[in-house]
Amino acid sequence: MKSNKDNLQVLFEDNHILIVNKRAGDITQGDKTGDKPLNDVVKEYIKEKYQKPGNVFIGTVHRLDRPTSGIVIFARTSKSLERLNKMFREKAIRKTYWALVKKAPKKVTDTIENFLKKDTKKNKSFVYKKEIEGSKKAILHYKIEKKLDNYSLLQINLETGRHHQIRTQLAHIGCPIKGDLKYGFSRSNKDGSISLHARKIEFIHPVSKENITITAPTPKDVIWDACTK
Repeated sequence: MKSNKDNLQVLFEDNHILIVNKRAGDITQGDKTGDKPLNDVVKEYIKEKYQKPGNVFIGTVHRLDRPTSGIVIFARTSKSLERLNKMFREKAIRKTYWALVKKAPKKVTDTIENFLKKDTKKNKSFVYKKEIEGSKKAILHYKIEKKLDNYSLLQINLETGRHHQIRTQLAHIGCPIKGDLKYGFSRSNKDGSISLHARKIEFIHPVSKENITITAPTPKDVIWDACTK
């Protein structure tokens, strides 16, 4: 499933920012795989749509893990990139995630707080009850949004943005995300995705100062479809 501008799902677009619904399997920025990243696809889209000569500026504001889907914001100008980066640092952008888990948490709503340490060689994070060298505090709020026949849909809001935070913390409480073999789910999804979706984003536009709320449609899948009925 190659990335190209023809299957780019644009959710919002103006002169300053562009918001897309990333497909599971797409990479946000270039990496060692050499696969075409989403920021290059967005550049091609802008270049063709507006017939721009020369290089197109696209600033990557944040990333999503390759197997996840959902909202990614790109900046179209250096000014908006600078302002969006500042907003992310100051937690002025509110993100809501959806996750499908086989085993529902014991509590309907709760806060998970512990310390995570990234193992670069394994590209995996590990949970610690107390702070250790190299660890970072991680805080996550969840609530059970819907119970399906075999899965539960969790709504998740992060206070911190750590490496694989949602995946690690949910696995730690015995609720690994559907398809996430790395963190203990029993089998993979057919398309290699994990059932974690950046569902909604809310913020004040960095230039126009309008309130922006964007919701990303879930991937085309029977179980995801059941979540939105």
